[in-house]
Amino acid sequence: MIGAIPASVPFKSEPMKAIQANLLRFLYASPQFVIPIYQRNYSWTLAQCQQLWNDLLRAGRNSALNAHFIGSIVYVENGLLNVTRPEPLLVIDGQQRLTTCTLLIAALASHFEKNGLVELLDSFSAKKLRNYYLLNPNEDGERHFKLLLSETDKDTLLALLQSRSLPDSSSTRIVENHAMFQTLIEQHKDELPAICQGLAKLVIVDVSLDRSQDNPQLIFESMNSTGLELSQADLIRNFILMGLEPALQTELYKTHWRPMEKGFGQDAYATHFDAFMRDYLIAKTGEIPNVREVYVAFKRYAHSLTGDIRALVADVHAYATYYWAIALDAEKEPALRQAFHDLRELKVDVAYPFLLDAYRDYRHQHLSVDELRQIVRLVESYVFRRAICAIPTNSMNKTFASLSRSLKKDRYLESVQAAFLLLPSYRSFPRDEEFQRKLKERDLYKFRSRSYWLRRLENHGRKERVVVEDYTIEHILPQNVNLSPQWQAALGPEWQRIQQIWLHTLGNLTLTGYNSEYSDQPFISKQHAVRTSDGSAIGFASSPLRLNRLPFEMEGKMHSMGDVPVWNESAIQARAECLAREAARVWPVPQLADDVLQAYRPQAAKTGLSYSLDDHSQFASVPLRELFHALQQAVLALDPCVNEEVLKLYIAYKAETNFVDVVPQARRLRLSLNMPFHEIDDPKGLCRDVTHLGRWGNGCVEVSLTTQEELPYVMGLIRQSFERQMDDMASAG
Repeated sequence: MIGAIPASVPFKSEPMKAIQANLLRFLYASPQFVIPIYQRNYSWTLAQCQQLWNDLLRAGRNSALNAHFIGSIVYVENGLLNVTRPEPLLVIDGQQRLTTCTLLIAALASHFEKNGLVELLDSFSAKKLRNYYLLNPNEDGERHFKLLLSETDKDTLLALLQSRSLPDSSSTRIVENHAMFQTLIEQHKDELPAICQGLAKLVIVDVSLDRSQDNPQLIFESMNSTGLELSQADLIRNFILMGLEPALQTELYKTHWRPMEKGFGQDAYATHFDAFMRDYLIAKTGEIPNVREVYVAFKRYAHSLTGDIRALVADVHAYATYYWAIALDAEKEPALRQAFHDLRELKVDVAYPFLLDAYRDYRHQHLSVDELRQIVRLVESYVFRRAICAIPTNSMNKTFASLSRSLKKDRYLESVQAAFLLLPSYRSFPRDEEFQRKLKERDLYKFRSRSYWLRRLENHGRKERVVVEDYTIEHILPQNVNLSPQWQAALGPEWQRIQQIWLHTLGNLTLTGYNSEYSDQPFISKQHAVRTSDGSAIGFASSPLRLNRLPFEMEGKMHSMGDVPVWNESAIQARAECLAREAARVWPVPQLADDVLQAYRPQAAKTGLSYSLDDHSQFASVPLRELFHALQQAVLALDPCVNEEVLKLYIAYKAETNFVDVVPQARRLRLSLNMPFHEIDDPKGLCRDVTHLGRWGNGCVEVSLTTQEELPYVMGLIRQSFERQMDDMASAG
C-alpha cells in the first residue's frame, strides 16, 4: 500500500545526489519529466517489456519480497527553486524504463476504466493512476502530462493517454508495447492485486543533477561507458547536442538530426545508423574504428576540426542522404538504383565508405551518372570475382577505406580503374582466366547469393528485365542420387562421378518456372515433352529465358539447351564455358591502355627499383637456395592472400603487412616474425627477443632456419605471426 504523499516536493539546488526511491512516489512528487531532443527515441523491445512484467508479477506474488530494483533515473534541475511552479526535469538517463512504466500504468488505468473497477488496495483506481502518475490534473497544455517524450514519440504517447486517434507516423515501439501490456493485464486479470502490489514495489535510484554545478555530458558518458545501453549513434547525438545552448540545440535538431531520423525511418535508424556513422568516419579519416568505439572515434574527429558545429552536423546530414541512396534504396536515378540494389544483394557493406565519397562527388557534379554507375559496377565486379575465387575478405575494408585518397579527381573514372588494376596481389582484382576457371568449378548452388548471380546473368543487357524471383533453380542433371536408367545411360558408366563433380556447378544450373514438372525426368523430356495441364509446351526448347537459349559449342557444333542431343559431362562443360565467358562480360575487369596505366604506377616501380632473388648472392649456395625454396612454397601455401616481395636486404611475406621477413645469410635463413615476443608459443625455445635490437626485417621475434628438418616447426612459428595478423584484420572489419 502506498501512503500519503505531499502535493509538492521542493527540489534542492545541490551537486549530484542519488537516493533510493519508490517509483510511484517518485512519479507522484515530480512536476514533469521532459526527454530532451538530443536523447534517443524510445526503443525498448517487446522482450524487454516482457522481462519487466515478469519481474513485477514475481514481486507482487511474493509477500516476502519488499522491493524490486529496476535501474536509475538521472535528470537535470535548473538549480532555481520555484515552489509555486516547479520547472520540468530534463531526463539524462532512464527514459526507457520511465516511458515503459508510463505505458504499463496507462494500460492498467485503461483496464480499470474498461471493466468499471472501483479502487483496489486503497490506492489503485483509474482516477488515481492517471492523476497521480500520468497527469498533472491542475495544469493545462503540455504541462498537463507527467512525461513529455522527444519529438518522434511525444504525439503517440499523448494520443494514448488521451484515448484519441494515433498520429499517422506513430511510434511503433510505443504502440506495440502499450498493446502488449493491455494484453498481459487482461490475461492476468484474476491477479490484479498482485499486479498492483508488484507495481508498488518497483524501486529506482533517483539521481538529480544541478546544471550549474554538474557536467551532465561527463556523467552521461560514465554511466554509458560500455556502450551497451546506448547505441554508438545515440552517444554521438548526445555528444553533439547536449552541451549546446537551447536555441542552437533546437536549430540543429530540427534542421539536421530530426530529418535524418525521418530519412532512416524508425526501423532503419535502429539497425543502420551506427553502421552509417562508422562508414562516415572511415570516409572522412581513412581509419577504421572498432565497431564498439565509433563514438570515441567521432569525438576525436570532431575535436580535430576547426569549423563551426553547424558545418559538422550539416556534413553528417549530407552523407546520410548519400547513405540512403546507396544502402536504403532511396536512389531515384534508375540505372544507379539498380546498381546499388545489386551491390546490396551481394552484401558489399565494406565498400560504403568509398561509395559515400564517390556519391558526394557525383552530387557535386565531379562525376556523371554513367561514370558513377560504372564505378559501382566495378566495385561489384571486384567483390564478386574475389568471392568466386575464394580470396579472403580480410583486407577489403582497408582497400576501400583508402581507395578514394589515391584518385585523380580530374580523371575520376580512369583513376578508379587504375587503382583497381594496380592493387597488390593479396588485394588484386582477379583476371578473366582465374575468374572463369573458378566459376566453372565452384559449387554455385550453395553460394551465398545464388539468386543474385543467376539474375545478373539472365538480365545482363536486357531492357525488359526478368523477375528472377518468380523462378526457381533447376538442376538439369537431377540431384537424386538414384538416377533413372535413362540418365545413367546418357552419362555413361561414370555417372556417379559426373553427378558428384558437376551437379551444383555453373554448367548444370538454370532457371525455370516449372521445377516440379521437370522433376527427375530424362533430359529429352525436359527439352520437349513436358507440358502443362492445357497441353502447352514448357520444355527448354520453348523457354523464353536467356539462360536457356544461350548458344554453346559442343563437338564442333553450336547448340542451345533446346537442341543439344544429350546432356552429359561434355555438355555441362561446354555450357559452363559459354556462361563463364558471358560472366566475364557481366562482371568485367577494368580496361586501360598500358601507357595510361603506366602513368599511375608508383614511382619506385617506374624507376626500376625492384629486386629479384638473383640479387641475393647468398643463394649461390645450392643447399641454401633449396632450403629457401622449401620455405617459400610453405609460406605461400598458407593462404591465397599471401604476397611475396623481394627487397634489397630481405624477402618479405605479407598479407596486410609483413608477417615474416627472410634475411639470407651465409649458412642459414634468419627470420623476423612480426609479433610481440611475449606472444610467441615456442616450446623448443628457438626464438630470440630482438625487441630493442637493430636488425633487418620487421618484428620482435627472430628465429634461424638451417635445415629442412627444422621447417615444420619453424612454419608453426610463422603461422602464429600470420594468424595474428589475419585476426587483427578481421577484428578491424
